[in-house]
Amino acid sequence: MSTPASSRTGRLLTGAAMSLAVVLSACASDSGSGETNDRGGEESGTASASSGSGSSDAGSGSSTPGADSPEVVATGLESPWSIAFHGQTMLVSERDSGRILEVSAGGDVREVGRIDDASSSGEAGLHGLAVDDDRLYAFFAAGTENRIVRFHLLGEAGNLSLGEEETILDGLPTANFHNGGRLAFGPDGMLYATLGDTGDRDSAQDEGALTGKILRMTPDGDIPADNPFADSLVFSMGHRNPQGIGWDDEGAMYASEFGQDAWDELNVIEAGGNYGWPEVEGIAQGDGAGDGGSGDGSGDFIDPVQQWSPDEASPSGLAVGDDSILIAGLRGERLHRVPLDDLKSSSELWTGEHGRLRDVVEAPDGTLLVLTNNTDGRGEPAPDDDRLLRFTP
Repeated sequence: MSTPASSRTGRLLTGAAMSLAVVLSACASDSGSGETNDRGGEESGTASASSGSGSSDAGSGSSTPGADSPEVVATGLESPWSIAFHGQTMLVSERDSGRILEVSAGGDVREVGRIDDASSSGEAGLHGLAVDDDRLYAFFAAGTENRIVRFHLLGEAGNLSLGEEETILDGLPTANFHNGGRLAFGPDGMLYATLGDTGDRDSAQDEGALTGKILRMTPDGDIPADNPFADSLVFSMGHRNPQGIGWDDEGAMYASEFGQDAWDELNVIEAGGNYGWPEVEGIAQGDGAGDGGSGDGSGDFIDPVQQWSPDEASPSGLAVGDDSILIAGLRGERLHRVPLDDLKSSSELWTGEHGRLRDVVEAPDGTLLVLTNNTDGRGEPAPDDDRLLRFTP
């Protein structure tokens, strides 16, 4: 209870041969992926509108700054994790506090509700949000399980509250790390959720396990009849810790994924596809896909279309725009921009300028919103962290 594929396949996978001159991370633990088993100390403030932000309409495309000088919409957020939109109103989850915040068009911040059962430990806590009409969905860790719940959003913008909590899926495995946690509604109206391997590496290759998978369900949490595995929520498998999902305007699905020691990934997700973890990390060797990667080159696995070393990426949330994918990087402290017409290439924004980046979403007006993540125990928070930033792509 809470209180106040048509797809671009020809274009996407023809260029699977890629050779990235990226240095392998020497890190032997998950700290190389930007996510660790431990939490350090956190410095957090009180969420508030940024100075002068009240005069700017976050639901308006006018006078919006470019990427070189993003607008600070809100400050003082505590380990923020996900952004979702209810009309023009932004909703933000905080991992450790269990709070769901409403951020107005002018940048005012207020608590909509708090998920009391959300338990924070390591990387676990309140994660992804998704909105379907007037219903808010949330993914969170609760003791020994992960749950997906929903609430009716009550009231009007500026005075939203949560109705009674309804569990649509529970009993999902959880751990202090590799929880996945992203929620998003696809163009098919189905709810997708990412679930990492929760430290059980081999489960990612077990069709009978839900860990190490991307899940697909109806808005009520039921198994769709057209899922690729009979009587299963599993949509794709072989994932270590997928965290960002999105679709382009032709229906192709993309996912960002934390690697371990060698490669983080951007994948094109196919129904029933196997993405190789833990047998393969990155592009498989010996299959003609190019240099790099780790694995035996088995043709049973789908290679990523893009890979980065963890110190350059550690990718979390992503947004798919008209012509490119934007991916938020934690350890890499940057946004990667991948053009949709050339998925083998990428450019970078903000490298080292704003610290760790957890989520990026496209607003209804086409502007982009980005959450920093410097108060999660792994960053170096500035006095006003964490922040919600906005710019015009």
